[in-house]
Amino acid sequence: MNKVAVITGGGRGIGRSVAIGLSEDGWSVVIAGRTGSTLDDTLLELRGDALAVVTDVSDEAAVEVLFDAAVERFGRVDLLFNNAGITAPAVPVDELKVEAWQDVISVNLTGSFLCARAAFAKMRTQQPQGGRIINNGSVSATTPRPFSAPYTASKHAITGLTKSLALDGRAFGISCGQIDIGNADSEIGDKIAAGVLQPNGSIVGEPTMQLENVANAVVYMAGLPPEANVLNMTVMATNMPFVGRG
Repeated sequence: MNKVAVITGGGRGIGRSVAIGLSEDGWSVVIAGRTGSTLDDTLLELRGDALAVVTDVSDEAAVEVLFDAAVERFGRVDLLFNNAGITAPAVPVDELKVEAWQDVISVNLTGSFLCARAAFAKMRTQQPQGGRIINNGSVSATTPRPFSAPYTASKHAITGLTKSLALDGRAFGISCGQIDIGNADSEIGDKIAAGVLQPNGSIVGEPTMQLENVANAVVYMAGLPPEANVLNMTVMATNMPFVGRG
């Protein structure tokens, strides 16, 4: 039986790297994102059968279309990698526009909930029953950067979502875990390498790691047997200022 994975934010960065890793590991892959052209670019790098669905994860109807398309094409959903996310401008909280806060929460938290909700429904009713959800958290879930209240709050909430899903999924063979990523090469990672604000007010370039390290970690989590689950994993650039930050 084919293993079927749905990956949000699959058009670039971490999502693309994980899609490639899972496809090389034998998974059938469904990638979702807002931009069709970047999804098409990812499709060109995938092995085997794959599907791209343009999706706004903050839109309930669009999320339902995504998971219905996955089941129509492949018959089931075995894995959701909840990866889509955005950031807000790095400004003092009293200067942050409320709309910017709402945008981050809408995509990072509500979008993750909507996708998990839709995946849970498919996994609960399919035969054989069950599946796995992996939420992309962040090291910011526990240790924020300066001027990151919307992003940090959204990722802190993802930890609560992860634990609740892990608990609620027990009766249906649905496991849930979280991967917290620190300084992976990506659009955000490139900015961090060039120089990012530190708690003492300085601007310092930080070490980063290759995206393949994240992909390998997600493939490991996804490949565990049903009786095992990684509830939380941190994968980070070894020398980034995270342990002892501040």
